[in-house]
Amino acid sequence: MTASLSGNYQLPVRIRSIKDVDRSGHWLSEGWRDFTLAPRVSLIYGGAFVVAGLLIAIVLFTRGLGSLILPLAGGLMILAPIMVVGLYDVSRRLEAGLPVSLRDCFRAFGRSVGQLSVLGVVLMVAYLFWVMTALLLFMLFFNQSPPQFDQFFQDVVLSPPGIALLLFGGAIGAVFAWVAFAVTAVSIPLIYDRPVDAMTAIGVSLITVRENFRVMFGWGALIAVATAVAIATAFIGLAVVLPVVAYATWHAYRDLIAGGPVYPEDAVSPPAFRSGGDKTGAMDASG
Repeated sequence: MTASLSGNYQLPVRIRSIKDVDRSGHWLSEGWRDFTLAPRVSLIYGGAFVVAGLLIAIVLFTRGLGSLILPLAGGLMILAPIMVVGLYDVSRRLEAGLPVSLRDCFRAFGRSVGQLSVLGVVLMVAYLFWVMTALLLFMLFFNQSPPQFDQFFQDVVLSPPGIALLLFGGAIGAVFAWVAFAVTAVSIPLIYDRPVDAMTAIGVSLITVRENFRVMFGWGALIAVATAVAIATAFIGLAVVLPVVAYATWHAYRDLIAGGPVYPEDAVSPPAFRSGGDKTGAMDASG
């Protein structure tokens, strides 16, 4: 059935209820399959994030703010969902048996540039708020600017105020991460795939996470762990992890969302472009 936000308004898509709590592993395997089918595009796209991460690290080091690398790099993942729209296009084309290219990746941003921009602004504001929160926490716990990177372990990890900062800051970061995940879990793939507005897409994403909480909690945790490992490798791991997770997110969207309006250019496209298809372990959720 079509899920509803209230008694009067019905969403333009159907939200499936996933009963398989291990479904995130299936999405990840599908993401890896897409990566192996389009390795060149995947590595170039992911490599751009590696370069961006390294540049951020270099700038912070040169300004004596190396201890902010981890919170800022982790927060950068808040912006990642809007920056990987091109990779959703790769998975979408692979579904239909069409060739993929970097040119198509960049052109994907133009399908609904207005609504994607709205979500981009929302995520940018959230990222800036997280940056300001990280700086404020350092000032509250240390009454000074963030320590130098070479003093980070001694001043932060081994000191009582530092341990409190890590615990409190980690809890706040987890809240930020969960909210960002809930907002973007399916909203950005939905806007790319269907002509819906940003607010509706966010509502769909929030309801989807609520209706499939156990599955989506595990999926969010898996993304967090994979991202942390990639960042821990001096960002090099992002070249692989980011495309695989992006492709997996597309397959999660296909599993969770069905039906809805189509873009005019998709009305004559292959069926794989118009329907998520039948998914094992899923059933329609009613609101």
